[in-house]
Parts: sequence; structure tokens; C-alpha cells
Amino acid sequence: MTRRPDPRLNPLIEQLAGELEPVRPLRMRHGAALVAGATALTIVAIALSLGLWSGPAQGQAAATFFIANGLIALVGLASAGTVVRMATPRVGVRQDGLRWLLAALAILPATALLLVALAGSADTNDLVADGLTCFLIGTASGMGVAAALVVWLRRGAPVAPNVAGFYTGIAAGALGSFAHGLSCPFDTIGHLGIWHVAPVAVSAALGRLAIPALIRW
Repeated sequence: MTRRPDPRLNPLIEQLAGELEPVRPLRMRHGAALVAGATALTIVAIALSLGLWSGPAQGQAAATFFIANGLIALVGLASAGTVVRMATPRVGVRQDGLRWLLAALAILPATALLLVALAGSADTNDLVADGLTCFLIGTASGMGVAAALVVWLRRGAPVAPNVAGFYTGIAAGALGSFAHGLSCPFDTIGHLGIWHVAPVAVSAALGRLAIPALIRW
């Protein structure tokens, strides 16, 4: 019969055991609720400050409004779900579905640029003043979602912080752009495909650069 070592003979073991604290397990639904809450608060803030566009409710919005904003929202939700799962260490998780969604989203700016090239000119509102405003507000609107996901990742132990930062940026940019898109009255493919998708790309780059340092453990 093997005798257990007396912890009194090794003060290091006793010290380490005394510092142990129980840790609450991560529940994926809690992470999802955190993202949903941040997105809802963002939409409320935009509704109160800018107002929501009444065009969709009055049947005045073009089909591109629903297609573009719906696809952007799907990319944001899928990316956020991926980040929530990344908080728990795991190996061999595939992201094929999300990659296909990103490929589908890339069709919007590609189509917009193609139409601009074929037309030889573009609406000034779409490409300059209002477009730049939508880009800036859409990008800034993702800060709440980004903060929520960073808090969630810091509670866990992501094994790929660079990838987690990249997808956090995508989720923040997409959900922020979607939230702001509910207030935007421009529903052309030139405007939506460029200025409402640009926050996703820029936020992905910013997330890849800035977030890994915040979540490493």
C-alpha cells in the first residue's frame, strides 16, 4: 500500500493548494447572451441617436437592403458564435461554414465595384460623403460587441489568440455595420456593397492586430 506524502513535509504543496479557488464553468449560452445584449444595446443607441429608417416597414426598401444587411448579420452572428466557442480550449474545430459565409459576403463589394467599373461613374453620395459616414459609424458601432467578446475570451483560455482576434473583429464589424444599417436610407448595391461591408474588413484587421495581446493567458 502506497502512502500519500504528508503535505506538511513540503510547504510548497501546501502553499499551492491554499491558493486554489473554484472556477465557474463557461456556458456557451452565457457568451451568446453577452453578444446578444451588446448588439441590442448598440441598436437601441443608434435608434435613439440617429433613428431607424422607416423604408422597410413602408415597403420602400429595395431587395438589396434586406439581402445585404441580412448577409452581414449572418456573418456577424456566425463569427460571434465561433469566438464564443474559442473561449474553451479545443482542437480540430473547423470553420468551413463561416468561410463560405465570408465568401458570399465578398460578392457584395465585388458586384458593387463591377457595376461602378461598367458604368464608368458612380453616385457621389454612394462613394464619398454618406458612404464615408456609414463606414465610420458602422465601424465604431462594433466596439460594444468587441468589448463583450474580449471579456468573454479573457474568462476562458483560447488556444489560438490570433484567430480569435481576427474573428472577434469580423463579428464586431459585421454586427456594428448591421446595427447602423437599420438607420441608413441608402439601399443601392454600390453603397451597401462597399461602405457597409468595409467595416467588416477593417475591424477584422484591427482585431487581428490588437486583440491577441488582450486575451493571451
